Amino acid sequence: MLNAENIRLVHGNIRTGHEAVRGVSLRVQRGELLGLLGPNGAGKTSLVSVLTGLRLPTSGLVLLDGQPLSANRSDLRARIGLAPQETALYGALTGMENMRFFGSLYGLHGESLELRATHILESLGLLPWAQRAASTYSGGMLRRLNLAVALVHDPEILFLDEPTVGVDPQSRALLFDRIKALHREGRTIIYTSHHLEEVEALCPRLAIMDHGQIIACEALNVLLAEQPGSVSATCAKVPDPLAQLLAEKTAGHWLNTDDGFVVECLDPAGKATMMVETLLAHGVRPERLVVRPADLQSVFLRLTGRGMRDG
Repeated sequence: MLNAENIRLVHGNIRTGHEAVRGVSLRVQRGELLGLLGPNGAGKTSLVSVLTGLRLPTSGLVLLDGQPLSANRSDLRARIGLAPQETALYGALTGMENMRFFGSLYGLHGESLELRATHILESLGLLPWAQRAASTYSGGMLRRLNLAVALVHDPEILFLDEPTVGVDPQSRALLFDRIKALHREGRTIIYTSHHLEEVEALCPRLAIMDHGQIIACEALNVLLAEQPGSVSATCAKVPDPLAQLLAEKTAGHWLNTDDGFVVECLDPAGKATMMVETLLAHGVRPERLVVRPADLQSVFLRLTGRGMRDG
């Protein structure tokens, strides 16, 4: 549905400015829920601004259903919804008035707009506060209203840029449920977040950005399968020859601990039984075994490094 071809975006002078996006190509299938990850300053928000038509790329092309997305293609841009990282709302207007205003920008009016706005506000738990000024809303309510106005014109593809920043657990749970429901309805969603556990729970496929480039774009299960997990055993000291044998059998890395050992390897759950059988065959009986599969955090750190980013 969405195809970005060799996107480059330079902020400021084309020769001396900051190159926020550096030759990014990305394809998003219709109905897909894609997670977009990256450290601070990786270029995620800059890329989203290009993919939604808010910024023209310095070079490259964005296609929506094969048609170039440009400033004069309001018909294509109307098929896109965006809930930006900074809430885009009018505090002096009520929740319902915000819905009416943003709906009117897309040519919606009358009873159909009222019914749609009411349905969306109700689905996000905001209907009881629909007649209150948005400036009185809590942080979680503002995030939900931010999503509501992005949905008012019934977009086919939805960009969510850090949609749960600063929200309470109840609002986060409600937003999660609504996003899952939108995906089940067939909506195409690009979801950007710093919260790795959110992306891991929601997104079957991930694109990971760093320094303005996409450094990995794979199904989540593929990324996890390529990352070592660990098996920890509490037992008597393992002789070095046995430790070496286990390391060879698991194609992993062996570490002795004060009360046993840890093996870092791919597919730790699949190799745990073999490890126990090998230990028992050599007279070592583990008291406790803990299997820790790879998680998205370990994948993310392997690809982007552990250094702090403040940009």
